[in-house]
Amino acid sequence: MSCSVHAQLPTGRPVNVTVNGIAIARDEIVREMQHHPAGKPIAAWQQAARALVIRELLMQEARRLAITPQPLTEDGRRETDEEAIMRGLIDREIVVPQADDETCRRYYERRTSQFRSPDIYEAAHILFAALPNDKEAYTKARADAEGVLAALVERPESFATLAGAYSGCASAAQGGNLGQITTGQTTPEFEQALVALAPGELCAAPVATRYGFHIIRLDRMHEGRLLPYDAVAGRIADYLNESVRRRADAQYIARLVSKAQIEGIDLAGADAHRVH
Repeated sequence: MSCSVHAQLPTGRPVNVTVNGIAIARDEIVREMQHHPAGKPIAAWQQAARALVIRELLMQEARRLAITPQPLTEDGRRETDEEAIMRGLIDREIVVPQADDETCRRYYERRTSQFRSPDIYEAAHILFAALPNDKEAYTKARADAEGVLAALVERPESFATLAGAYSGCASAAQGGNLGQITTGQTTPEFEQALVALAPGELCAAPVATRYGFHIIRLDRMHEGRLLPYDAVAGRIADYLNESVRRRADAQYIARLVSKAQIEGIDLAGADAHRVH
């Protein structure tokens, strides 16, 4: 496996990766590649090498500061000594402020759309199934849909009966009833037509999708509501704290990189969290 990877490196030969004179074994990089899926072996090799270089930098710094491992156990899994040492180093060297209530409220007030429950639509449809690339069937499906829609305009109470007779959807057994629908659960064309309807209204023309033609009826719409701040405050605080932590981690590792002698790999684009 290692030969096939090395053959695709830019130099055409194995590259020696070192951190302050300490070599990262090529076999270790190859084993690490399984944690860094990529479209090409060279990209996976580079990502794996970057992760191991950062890990080595952290371990060297931890040894310099005499960090001792104090492994934690979570969900039945115990940290390795190496994981505990790196966590201990980060906890000691990086102190980040925690988001206070004022910061969280400001974030909430500026992004209220993120904390709104979705609109819920109760709808029914009749599907005249046909694939767009079958021109004859598609044309017939359109004509059938137009004819049934015209009949429904005259007798809207016959929707369930006509759905049972014509619809190519499993919902035909329920009179075309689709139950409750939220954004993203149907095709874009279907959703665009649905949200434009008023409760009790039929679509003005059959709606074309990749499945064929639909007659759509909106029965009820339950408007989404803004979730109260207290219900999302914890989630906002976690997000803000994690964002600050990620930036602080990246800045700390960038400082270690700037002081180190690293050969064989470019750390541009390395992700600090890949080693935690």
